[in-house]
Amino acid sequence: MRELQINEEIRDKEVRLVGLEGQQDAVVPTEKAMLMASEMNLDLIKIAPNATPPVCKIMDYGKYCFEQTKREREARKKQKTVEVKEIRLSMGIGTGDLATKVGSAVKFLKAGSKVKVVVRFRGREMVHIKMGETLLKRFAQECAEYGTAEGFPKAEGRSMIMFIVAKR
Repeated sequence: MRELQINEEIRDKEVRLVGLEGQQDAVVPTEKAMLMASEMNLDLIKIAPNATPPVCKIMDYGKYCFEQTKREREARKKQKTVEVKEIRLSMGIGTGDLATKVGSAVKFLKAGSKVKVVVRFRGREMVHIKMGETLLKRFAQECAEYGTAEGFPKAEGRSMIMFIVAKR
C-alpha cells in the first residue's frame, strides 16, 4: 500500500475536505481541517495529493489500512492466471506424431491454458518456411473445436510461432 500523509505530515496551506459520509466540504485551511479531525477523534488523511488543492478525508487511518489490505487480498483471490504451454513440432513430423501433439494440445486447452505451437527449422528447412506455415495452420484446424488461433503464424529466427487460445 502506498504511503499516505496523515495529520501533521500534511504541509499544504489549504485542502479540499471530504467528510465521513463522502460529502464534499469546501476548501478549508489545513489547521482547521486538523482541528475538525481531532474533535472527532479521527485522522486527517491526504487521499489525492496531486489535485489542486489536495483532497483530504477525515477517517480512522487504522481501519482504512485494514480495509485496503482486505480489498487487495480479495482481488488476488479472484485473479486468474493463464498458463502458457508449449508444443514443439518439426518439419518432418509424421501423421501419428502430429495426432499425439494435437491430443496434448487439446488436453491443455480443455484445462484453460494457452498453447504456444513452435515449428523449428533446421539446416536447409529454412528454405521451406511456407511448409511450416501450412503445418501450423493444419495444427490449428485440428484444434479448432477446443481453441482458436490468435493471429497468424510469425517467423522468428529459425522458428515459427503461433498461439492457440481456449474457447470459452
